[in-house]
Amino acid sequence: MSALAKSGDKTALRRRLKIGIAVLLCGALTACQLMGNGPNVGTVAPGTLRPNLAADIGAREHPRVVATYGGVYKDPGAERAVASVVGRLVEASEDPSQSYRITILNSPAINAFALPGGYLYVTRGLLALANDTSELAAVLAHEMAHVTANHAIKRQQRAEARELADKILTNVVRDDEQARAAIASSELSFARFSQVQELEADEIGVRTLAKAGFDPYAAARFLKSMATFAAYQRAQDASSSAPDFLSSHPSTPERLAIATQSARKIGTPGVGERDRKRYLTSLDGMLYGDDPAEGFIRGRTFLHKSLGIGYTVPSGYILENSPEAVLASNSAGTAIRFDGANLSKFKSLRDYMTSGWINGLLPQSIQETTVNGLPGIVGSAATQGWSFRIAVLRIGKTGYRFIFASRAPNAAFEQQFQETIRSFRQLSPTDRARLQPLRIKIVTSKPGDTPRKVAVNMQGVEASRRLKFFSVLNGLDPNRAIPPGTALKIVTD
Repeated sequence: MSALAKSGDKTALRRRLKIGIAVLLCGALTACQLMGNGPNVGTVAPGTLRPNLAADIGAREHPRVVATYGGVYKDPGAERAVASVVGRLVEASEDPSQSYRITILNSPAINAFALPGGYLYVTRGLLALANDTSELAAVLAHEMAHVTANHAIKRQQRAEARELADKILTNVVRDDEQARAAIASSELSFARFSQVQELEADEIGVRTLAKAGFDPYAAARFLKSMATFAAYQRAQDASSSAPDFLSSHPSTPERLAIATQSARKIGTPGVGERDRKRYLTSLDGMLYGDDPAEGFIRGRTFLHKSLGIGYTVPSGYILENSPEAVLASNSAGTAIRFDGANLSKFKSLRDYMTSGWINGLLPQSIQETTVNGLPGIVGSAATQGWSFRIAVLRIGKTGYRFIFASRAPNAAFEQQFQETIRSFRQLSPTDRARLQPLRIKIVTSKPGDTPRKVAVNMQGVEASRRLKFFSVLNGLDPNRAIPPGTALKIVTD
């Protein structure tokens, strides 16, 4: 969580609030990424590749990726889990001579992606969601396929060609509507190109997976886990399967079907190695969720040990932490952003509130207040169909900011705003000492164990969501008994 810049960031804030909570789950098999699409990657003629271009792009972008995703995560067990499958996959891949550099990123997001030159990345959040060695292998095989098929370079070239075509259209075509229609058509074509790459990587990945001796159905299984986890994060039972043609990746149902079809060409379910127990044992003690440096989410409460602060959002809201801010939203469409700002240059909270960082501020709404002994100021703003309630609470030179947004504010909107800011408090030394990060603990099921019985041990979520959280994380049916001797993931501090 860091301070928001001046009002130039307000547009970005509104965009984030329009879609509610920003759940950044760009999962490995559902949202791979190409980092660094800068136009000036070489000086050779169009349509040709200069030597070592891929390696140069990967080396250049690697530090940025590591910084963006919280640094490198060091954990011997997790590293062993990854290392145990890489050699087999490389040998079974379409280009065994290709070398790879694999990095585990210190991020709770569920993501994996590839850079040109064999740079592969997997987050600890993804490792935590996978339930056996074959699922991790499916992720890595998919990313390796992007590298061996040169998808990153092709995407780079296509992006440059599209940029040039768009520039020509806007400069030459006089009819603005015609130009916009032509550009929209090129965007659709570009998006479909990217989707085709993902589907190609899926098929190559499944073949590689099977050739290496792993369960070829793992890719489909993990795609299903991804979709289930995403729905859980949105506090919904299911997500829409409607295709998004301007998305850079195909919809999950489409990819799930193709992954399943590819596996069926190889054999019936039950073939290939899965090795659930060994894989999960390697995750025992791994950090889960937020990095302690960014604070902790415990159900509806956000706590920050080093800053010594905490607050609670009302019932119905889902919290999501990020390096820039803490976000939350509810089913009514109300969204919350919480972050910090440096107030050292301002004589008073009123001076800060009226300094221009809020668009559409209503001066008559500004009121000074006190919350749990802390000086504060509240106000309202309205712009582009959105209504905002803003609070800034001061501790020393830092202002802690709450921004509530709604298109249809009502009495509940105001009540929830007041309830949230009144919950803001400084943590006692005892509270701070007791606050520990969440970690994965591996346990073995006993006769008579059910998901409901084991889920009571889950921490970090509200009691009403523990069963769903446990079931999603372990890939289990919440209504079925657990076979004795099954390795299970528990999240605890």
